Amino acid sequence: MGNSDTDRKASYEDASGEHGEVVSTISSSRNPLQPPDTSSEEPFTTYFDNKIPIPEDETHSCFSFRKLWAFTGPGFLMSIAYLDPGNIESDLQSGAVAGFKLLWVLMLATIIGLLLQRLAARLGVVTGLHLAEVCNRQYQKVPRIILWLMVELAIIGSDMQEVIGSAIAINLLSVGKIPLWGGVLITIADTFVFLFLDKYGLRKLEAFFGFLITIMALTFGYEYITVKPSQEKLLKGLFIPYCQNCGTTQLEQAVGIVGAVIMPHNMYLHSALVKSRQVNRANKREVREANKYFFIESCIALFVSFIINIFVVTVFAEAFFEKTNADVNGVCMNASSPHSSLFPNNNKTLEVDIYKGGVVLGCYFGPAALYIWAIGILAAGQSSTMTGTYSGQFVMEGFLNLRWSRFARVLLTRSIAITPTLFVAIFQDVEHLTGMNDFLNVLMSLQLPFALIPILTFTSLPSVMNDFANGLFWKIAGGILILLICSINMYFVVAYVMSLNHVGLYIGAAILSVIYLSFVMYLGWLCLIALGVSFLACGKTVSVTRTLLTEESPSHSTK
Repeated sequence: MGNSDTDRKASYEDASGEHGEVVSTISSSRNPLQPPDTSSEEPFTTYFDNKIPIPEDETHSCFSFRKLWAFTGPGFLMSIAYLDPGNIESDLQSGAVAGFKLLWVLMLATIIGLLLQRLAARLGVVTGLHLAEVCNRQYQKVPRIILWLMVELAIIGSDMQEVIGSAIAINLLSVGKIPLWGGVLITIADTFVFLFLDKYGLRKLEAFFGFLITIMALTFGYEYITVKPSQEKLLKGLFIPYCQNCGTTQLEQAVGIVGAVIMPHNMYLHSALVKSRQVNRANKREVREANKYFFIESCIALFVSFIINIFVVTVFAEAFFEKTNADVNGVCMNASSPHSSLFPNNNKTLEVDIYKGGVVLGCYFGPAALYIWAIGILAAGQSSTMTGTYSGQFVMEGFLNLRWSRFARVLLTRSIAITPTLFVAIFQDVEHLTGMNDFLNVLMSLQLPFALIPILTFTSLPSVMNDFANGLFWKIAGGILILLICSINMYFVVAYVMSLNHVGLYIGAAILSVIYLSFVMYLGWLCLIALGVSFLACGKTVSVTRTLLTEESPSHSTK
């Protein structure tokens, strides 16, 4: 394998020489396929000090539960991004605004997310590199730096939602005695503690995350059992794509569900997490087997996250759909709730977030429902904050090729994300954070192409994936899915900007849009060339990663 790679690399370098003009769209001075499994050649040890060995199971050639158990872990850590406070807030708002009518959107978004996570996992398994490392090796300097900055913005936005969610949960559990900024400081401190759990073994860390997911399932499951949603409406909402009597509000909520579920930094995270298993990448059978088991594990993990999301949507759909502020105000007053002033005595439709959602549950179903809700939100916030920090480390190490100590890396990535969060917590009241959450959803929606386009580009290149490159079906399906998701999210962004009703903001947004769309189109151009649309090379010799030649010069082709 080594000799063939060397010969191939030499031919690529020859192809980019004097024989014809080369448009170097993506640079590759190094071979993206690293030699198999030597820790000295993989310097990024944030998560992979020791890799998990995969047991041999000669008695079960097609499927082995022992092997599935060995591969179990990365998919569940990845699935936590589908359960972060931003997703929970999107779920409860969906139920309160549209009832059961948007459950099918949640299911479709989860299925699409699964297919995209499959691409991320395959990239990590086949190449032994995660997405940020591949971007660092393949893209030229300027687009690489812009891409890194965009992904960092996505991580900061996600992290702010997660930390604020944890702080809100702490505020609810302390009956308001711990302010929002105090909850943020507590979250910062305990996140540092939890992040060093991997020193005690990778499996223990994965078990801890599994414990947090179990807490979410139990707490939100308790709310589900308490409220007893209609099973008929649940099944109808899941399997019949409809939205009877829906308007702009419901449409924007549907778009928000897609934006909340499919998160850009999660592609970078998942492609890195799969590196934690011992897979000999020189052995096609082992690579194929790893891809199979990681996909099965991802299916199970996202099914669990989907069920938890259904718990939240249906609870608020059953109990609070079409409720008014006056309805809730009256119930809270009768329950002697100290939070009844949150809901003015008017006939406007109830608007809830994760803070008000907990208060409403407490008013209708007793204090236990409030505190159990807060525990679930705390588990969601803590787990997603930790995985968000890992994402930040992988992205920064991969794009910048850092060689820092573990503590320095954690400190830097935490500081970048936490600093703006702390300012928000100090100057913003816990009862009025919905506007900030909408802004952060828009911010992450804008960054989505900077994860999806590279992942489709690299998984479609034979030079990067060898025999495991995307086939025609996955190229077409992946391209359509990414175009659909990006279009949906752009609609969400435009709707948000239009709602601001300020000419100056329109002008600023228009200028930024030109710059943003230019870079997205550049990445899309490279992706289309990688997918085989050779006429986009405009008659020139184009080398994508200097390995995919869409057109050879006559002098070179005769060699």
